[in-house]
Amino acid sequence: MLFSSIIFIYYFLPLLLLVYFIVPSKFKNIVLLGFSLLFYFLGEPKYIVILLLSCTINYILSKMIAKGKQRKLLLILTVIYNIGQLLIFKYTDFFITNFNNILGLNIDLMRIVMPIGISFFTFQALGYVIDVYNEKHPPASSWIEFTTYVCLFPQLIAGPIVRYRDVREEMQNRTINFDKFSEGIRRFTIGLGKKVLLANVLGEFVELCVEQTVLAAWLRPIAYTLQIYFDFSGYSDMAIGLGLMFGFRFLENFNYPLIASSITDFWRRWHMSLSSWFRDYVYIPMGGNRVNKLKFIRNIFTVWLLTGFWHGASWNFIVWGLYFGILLLIEKFFLKKYIDKTKVLKYIYTSVIVVISFLIFNSLTMTQIFTELKNMFFLNNIPLVGPETLYYFRSYALLFVIAIIGATPLVKNIILKIKETRAKKIIDVLEPITYIVLITLCTAFLIDASFNPFLYFRF
Repeated sequence: MLFSSIIFIYYFLPLLLLVYFIVPSKFKNIVLLGFSLLFYFLGEPKYIVILLLSCTINYILSKMIAKGKQRKLLLILTVIYNIGQLLIFKYTDFFITNFNNILGLNIDLMRIVMPIGISFFTFQALGYVIDVYNEKHPPASSWIEFTTYVCLFPQLIAGPIVRYRDVREEMQNRTINFDKFSEGIRRFTIGLGKKVLLANVLGEFVELCVEQTVLAAWLRPIAYTLQIYFDFSGYSDMAIGLGLMFGFRFLENFNYPLIASSITDFWRRWHMSLSSWFRDYVYIPMGGNRVNKLKFIRNIFTVWLLTGFWHGASWNFIVWGLYFGILLLIEKFFLKKYIDKTKVLKYIYTSVIVVISFLIFNSLTMTQIFTELKNMFFLNNIPLVGPETLYYFRSYALLFVIAIIGATPLVKNIILKIKETRAKKIIDVLEPITYIVLITLCTAFLIDASFNPFLYFRF
């Protein structure tokens, strides 16, 4: 089930809210767990057993670790179980295909269907057990509490990766008031607008603008970069908004990454929950930057190889991760001191690097990556522009302008400035009207929509 669907917005969510606010506080986690499992079941009925088995095994192992006997062995077993589960369901056919290609074998593919959200709920459960081992927090008080935490539907299938220590108090005793609930509705509506009115329409442009021209070769990855930003940040906004409606305050996952002034800055702003997960559970345990230069380079390459591989069982994702690893090392040792001195060039440099990265991310084969790069930099014999490219560029030009402005804090800052003046009353009147118009437009688009996937569901 999609957050950006009529069924979810007008049937599932209202029913859940009604039941949730009727039942006494001691039953609220049970209600959330039940509806979260229903939410997952409606999308992946066959794999709900895998989800519940993962929750149960991680819960039992965390309890055993907390008792203090054979802690290290139990942690190793936890890591093997979780990573093994991820490897089997997500990467089996990738390994078979590459073994076949390298060794000249003909092993049949297993064609295992990957459970939706397995990368997210596996990392969430694994991080929880590691934190119990490191005594960052005690284990959950009950299986229901832990399973509710892992299966909480706002973040179950596409993140953000929520740490138990950040929501522990709210899992056990949370308060809901009008301000928090209304903030949640506003945040959900903004995320829905990002997804339906921007990401989906940008996705249409990517699919339609296929003419082989230099301009199209640039417009496609620019549009895709904006699409995946509004798609994923929109989903995160909706998840954060839904969390607020039920009394949880999830940490932010995006902080205007497309205005970053360097690649280092970009990864402080993009998918922050994943970046911090790899930092805390891989990079720092390996020594981080408090090691010699050779080991530091090893640590960076390891983290970014794993980051790319986490995103998918395909070489383009591995290349994407290593691409960022190499660039981060180049910045660290050579470029950073120079680009920091520039006022505009650093933003142009970062934007070009990021756009190329999402060209790699969105390509199906290595051949496609090299072909598109040649097209972008005048290395193929193709025209600069063509009639089809100009047609689609004119048709979607306003969308590009709105999306680029929307990827910056400009509108937010203007509204905050106005709220500090006497014109605040105008904003107070216009704000609810704006949200009503936004949800109405989204509903109209969804009724007529034929393109409405969440890109990060496949990870």
